[in-house]
Amino acid sequence: MDIVLRAAEKIKSMEVRGAARIARFAAETLRDYALRIRWDNFDDCMRKAAEILLNTRPTAVSLYNAINYVMSYSGESVEEKRENLIKRAEEFINWVENAQKRIGEIGEKRIKDGYTVMTHCNSSAALSVIKKAHKNGKEIEVIATESRPRWQGHLTARQLRESGIKVTLIVDSAVRYFINDVDCVIVGADTIAANGALINKIGTSQIALAAKEARVPFMVAAETYKFSPKTLFGELVVIEERDASEVAPKELLDLGVTVRNPAFDVTPREYIDVIITEIGAIPPEMAYIIITERLGYTGIGEDEITVDSRHFD
Repeated sequence: MDIVLRAAEKIKSMEVRGAARIARFAAETLRDYALRIRWDNFDDCMRKAAEILLNTRPTAVSLYNAINYVMSYSGESVEEKRENLIKRAEEFINWVENAQKRIGEIGEKRIKDGYTVMTHCNSSAALSVIKKAHKNGKEIEVIATESRPRWQGHLTARQLRESGIKVTLIVDSAVRYFINDVDCVIVGADTIAANGALINKIGTSQIALAAKEARVPFMVAAETYKFSPKTLFGELVVIEERDASEVAPKELLDLGVTVRNPAFDVTPREYIDVIITEIGAIPPEMAYIIITERLGYTGIGEDEITVDSRHFD
């Protein structure tokens, strides 16, 4: 169980961050833990491991979908169950890798030569689009927000420069100041609800609002495993609030100042022009179809929604 507890701590502390990376890491952890179980209570051990991982980050549905996919294993004996779980984990890991590549190929067609692109936080899917456009010879520039308080934008700026892309880093509050210099905005997603709303890094909704006002296209790069089946049945996405120490120094907290530190916000579908997925560029109104047909859920109970792996071949 140590391997699971260490993995959970890495996710909680954001040593492993980003919805896609978290999902892949969870699948890898379940796979590696399954290889270590040598007792007859395989199912109980795996359920406990899944529960620990699931409770680390409540907002990113990619974690839920990754765990649910891997845990939908089958078999009679322990060895059959282990073999099938490992197979499903590898399938999900391949899904993550191939989805981002395909999103880059589809999304780069939306970026024209000479564009200035704004991005927020550190989305591997959004960066896949930007890097693919650059690789195809398009002269582009990127304006990246710092993405406080965890400064994920610094990672984005570094990764873009290392790819040879011109990038300007700005503070989050300068978005409206620069929005008229931008040709399009592209961000990632932590969760997409059944109604097409986007749940993403705090500050995303303000950028979408500024883009709407300036008539700048606002695009989302999101793998289909980031769509939330639970929202079909009215369950609201939990917005994670992180520790106050990420925002304010101890001296201020000791004075009794209240600090709120939500990690995510909600962008209405009306502000989203297109969602770029690995199966195509879709309007946000198609979120319901992605959940029912692409994710292919086969039923709903009190605790889980099961998925049909045939939809990911």
